[in-house]
Amino acid sequence: MAESWRPSASLAMLRARAELLARLRAFFHQRGVMEVETPLLSAHANPDPAIDSMALFHAGRRHWLHSSPEFAMKRLLAAGSGPIYQICKVFRAGESGRLHNPEFSLLEWYRPGLDHLQLMDEVAELIAFVSGQQWPLERIGYAELFARHLAMDPHSASTEQLQRLAEQQGLDVRASDGLERDAWLDLLMSHLIEPRLGQDRLSFVYAYPASQAALARLEQGPSGPQACRFELYLQGIELANGFYELSDGVEQRRRFEQDNARRRQRGQEPMPLDPHLLAALEQGLPDCAGVALGLDRLLLLLQGGDCLQQVLAFPFDRA
Repeated sequence: MAESWRPSASLAMLRARAELLARLRAFFHQRGVMEVETPLLSAHANPDPAIDSMALFHAGRRHWLHSSPEFAMKRLLAAGSGPIYQICKVFRAGESGRLHNPEFSLLEWYRPGLDHLQLMDEVAELIAFVSGQQWPLERIGYAELFARHLAMDPHSASTEQLQRLAEQQGLDVRASDGLERDAWLDLLMSHLIEPRLGQDRLSFVYAYPASQAALARLEQGPSGPQACRFELYLQGIELANGFYELSDGVEQRRRFEQDNARRRQRGQEPMPLDPHLLAALEQGLPDCAGVALGLDRLLLLLQGGDCLQQVLAFPFDRA
């Protein structure tokens, strides 16, 4: 306890963090991408049932610490900002562990005129720039991953088939009664596939199920509609999540309301929808792709560590 005032990261690691931030800013400066800042606190929040936002009160009114700067940055895009990026702290309740801290650093950027496939190239270029290393690349569809590692089609398998596969693979499903279909897909992905991804390479996974589109647009795939989004893995760790951004305000409201309905079914509090974001989408979001990249995890991987406490000055238990 007497030493808990000290940072958990070494001074050498803190210098590596400072160098990483400087190189990120140099990368975007060279490409004419503007750095922006948006509020950490909002009267609205992301209704995604997988995210638990943190709240606090000001002047008798509850506000939410943002789990991502996405909503406010899209308002800037709709107002004509052009390409933008932001480096900021984001907050998610209940996320603690070797690779999680309730408060973490995020890099998020948006590229008008690019789709999610083109943005993958820039993500790879950014990591090469900040690491000084050219990484081999792998691009693989979500369905191909499941076929390769689990011999099943994630787009057509029933909830019962997914549950049975999890049991056959030896996963502990005793506390999994009532899981929705996407939760079973996430369970199989996180436990059986993710650890195999990105081994000494950048693995981009794309073409997710339409039910996991979130704020991404849809396209027609070989098995029906699929989400225009990707995730990046390095050394078995999820590093980034990118979207070809949905610009249809009516469809986005429908998805938000659907998310809140699922929250109620799960016993979670529904979140207040962001009318500013919806108004911005109605005004007109430029055709663009965006991506969020976890900076603490990136630093950890580039420095060869094994837990976030090694790269954070003061993790949650020392904050």
